[in-house]
Amino acid sequence: MKGRILGMKGLELSERYFEEYGKKALFDAFPDVMTSSAVGLCGEGSECLGYDDDISADHDFEPGFCVFIPDDTDERTVFLLERAYSKLPQEFEGYRRSLVSPVGGNRHGIIRRGDFFEKFTGSRNGRLTLSDWARIPSHYLLSSTNGEVFYDGDGAFSNIRDGLRKMPDDAWKKRLSGHLLMAKQAGQYNFMRCVDHGEFGAAQLCAIKFVDHITSAIFLINRTYEPFYKWRFRAMRALPILGDTADIMEFLISSESDKRAAENKYGIIEDVSSMIIDELQKLGVTDAVCGDLEKHAYSINDKIKDNNLRQSNILAAI
Repeated sequence: MKGRILGMKGLELSERYFEEYGKKALFDAFPDVMTSSAVGLCGEGSECLGYDDDISADHDFEPGFCVFIPDDTDERTVFLLERAYSKLPQEFEGYRRSLVSPVGGNRHGIIRRGDFFEKFTGSRNGRLTLSDWARIPSHYLLSSTNGEVFYDGDGAFSNIRDGLRKMPDDAWKKRLSGHLLMAKQAGQYNFMRCVDHGEFGAAQLCAIKFVDHITSAIFLINRTYEPFYKWRFRAMRALPILGDTADIMEFLISSESDKRAAENKYGIIEDVSSMIIDELQKLGVTDAVCGDLEKHAYSINDKIKDNNLRQSNILAAI
C-alpha cells in the first residue's frame, strides 16, 4: 500500500478522491442524476469539522465522499449508483476504503437528500417549525450544515443548508435564557452552598454544570452551533466573542473544589457571569441591570414574540 500523506485532513482526502476518481465515473454513467445532485463531505465525524488528526484515522476514516441525490431518484438508479461507487478504487493516498460497507455506510456514499436532513433535523426539506428549532440539539444542526460541498448541480442541497444556518430569534432567545438560568443555579447559587456544606463532590458537579451551560450560552451569543461535547473546547477557542475564556472554563472543571480553592473558583464564576452579561447588554437582549444571570434569563425570555414559546417553561429548549 502506498504510504500515507501525514497530516492530510479528511476533507482534503475526500475532495481529492472525488476529483481524481469519483467525478468521471459518476458523471459519465449518470449525467442526468448528477446534474441534480450534490457532492461533498458533511455530517458526523471530526473530519467534517476539520478537527481530525492522525488519531482520528483509527476508525471511520477512509477515502470517500457523499453523493446527495434527489429524493425522487428511482430505486434501480440508486442501486446502480451504489454499485458504481463501490467499484471506485479501494486504496487512495495510503488509506483503504471500509471493507464492512463498500457503498459507504451511513457517512459516505449515495444518500437521498431528504434522508440526510431528516436524520439530523427531522425534516426532509429543512423547513422547521419554531418548536423544531427550539428542540433540535445544537450539534445536530451543526452536522446538517458543516463540512464542505464540492459540487452542487441544481443548488438544492446548499439552499437547504443555508436555511438551516440561521436560527430564528425566538428559538435563539429560548435556548439562551434556559442556559443562563441553569448557569445561575449551578454556579452563582449552588456552588458555594455545596462548599459550605462540605459537599465538595457536589460543588465540583456545580462547576461542571456551570461550565456546560455557560459555554452553550457563549456559542449562542456568537450565533454559532455548538459541536458534540468532546469538541466543545476546541471549537470555543475559535469564537470571536469570549472564546478566550476556554482555558478558564477548563480550570473550573479540572481543578479541585476544596474550601481553600473554592473562593478563587467562585470569583471566576462571577467574573465570567459579568462578561456574559456585558455581551448580552451589547446585544440589547436584556433589560435587567444587575449581576444575576437569572434575572437576565427571564428578561430575555420576556422578549420572545411567539406567545406559546414565551409562555412555555423557560427550560423548554435545553
